[in-house]
Amino acid sequence: MTMIQCISPVDGSVYAERPASSLEAAGEAVARSRRAQKDWAKRPLEDRVQLVMKGVARLNEMVDEVVPELAWQMGRPIRYGGEFKGFNERSNYVASVAAEALAPIEIERSAAFTRRIEREPHGVVFVIAPWNYPYMTAINTVAPALMAGNTVIIKHAAQTLLVGERMVRAFVEAGVPADVFQNLFLDHATSEKLIAAGSFNFINFTGSVAGGRAVEKAAAGTFTGMGLELGGKDPGYVMEDADLDAAVDTLMDGATFNSGQCCCGIERIYVHESLYDAFVEKSVAWVSNYKLGNPLDKETSLGPMANVRFAKTVRQQVADAVAKGAKALVDPKLFPQDDGGAYLMPQILVNVDHSMEFMREETFGPAVGIMKVKSDAEALDLMNDCKYGLTVSLWTKDEERASRIGTELETGTVFMNRCDYLDPALVWTGVKETGRGGSLSVLGFHNLTRPKSYHLKKA
Repeated sequence: MTMIQCISPVDGSVYAERPASSLEAAGEAVARSRRAQKDWAKRPLEDRVQLVMKGVARLNEMVDEVVPELAWQMGRPIRYGGEFKGFNERSNYVASVAAEALAPIEIERSAAFTRRIEREPHGVVFVIAPWNYPYMTAINTVAPALMAGNTVIIKHAAQTLLVGERMVRAFVEAGVPADVFQNLFLDHATSEKLIAAGSFNFINFTGSVAGGRAVEKAAAGTFTGMGLELGGKDPGYVMEDADLDAAVDTLMDGATFNSGQCCCGIERIYVHESLYDAFVEKSVAWVSNYKLGNPLDKETSLGPMANVRFAKTVRQQVADAVAKGAKALVDPKLFPQDDGGAYLMPQILVNVDHSMEFMREETFGPAVGIMKVKSDAEALDLMNDCKYGLTVSLWTKDEERASRIGTELETGTVFMNRCDYLDPALVWTGVKETGRGGSLSVLGFHNLTRPKSYHLKKA
């Protein structure tokens, strides 16, 4: 029997393990989900929304268990209190727009014809969720999928092994039927076989580019719809009229919070030459104030990375950049807790350029490169010189200028004077190797349903 393990970054111990489901058992779970879907979809929309929101409320009641579990599983300090703010904000918003998003589009209602477009649930939705924000990323799809009348099977990353189990427990205890929302512990091979067999009507995957390719390859020929949120290398651009202190505070937080393990974290920053020196100096001071340590300690503001291998990737990218001429500015003496393993100090690099992997490939750690630029045109070229496209953060007092630059950016979201945030009213989407599809907003419901046209000629 294959065991799936969560190795805690706190101390390297096996924090949790569960037996992987066999292909036969997983297939039976999918079959139960499919049988339950029709009845679930027949329930009034307001009933489905209410039950989902009761599940959200029940999970909130588990806060004293959830927060330390997250620290043990993926290293986020308990001082930040889990993910309930974003989890609740997203759930509340999609609940508020569900009726609007799923309402029929009426084309004609006359004595001769009734013509309309309705939205129907896909059926069984498979959510493959990541470890970095395991509750918030999952709820982006779970809540609207269930509200729209789909049933959901969730498979969580091994690093956050207990999250899917806990979410399902909360929702079922709140009254969602057990076959409507199920958690499965699956290894990669079994997941791929289920996908290849056309077991699901829609797949949502959040993770690496390699993982997204594996999902697409497994689904080839099945015509299964999917949403993919993959890699990112999100830039920030600080213009000469920016609020310098606000830019430093927000961009450094965006680059290092959660040990830099954020889908839309800031990984490269371009600063106008007139502000460059001051921005760098203030940024180094800001980052140097972190307290790296055990995430279960309330004084800790920067925990370990979720896995030793993730920290190894960051160290390798930084070392490669330094070998090619980059300069590291944060003093290692300030972070004696950096153990060469999962506990990794934050770092800022200057003298960087796009010949370095550090400025091209996803780092996904608490390290950021800063480059000096002379113009919007130069910054625009550098921001677009990337195979990813999730978000861009523009810093200026001129909204028209930000909008003008935004039209030229190859990205899913353009921020002005903020970053690293998912607005549930706006669709969360990416371009290039960041993926396809979109979640949240009214459009998120459209991705989780299919249109059906009614053309009814009256006698």
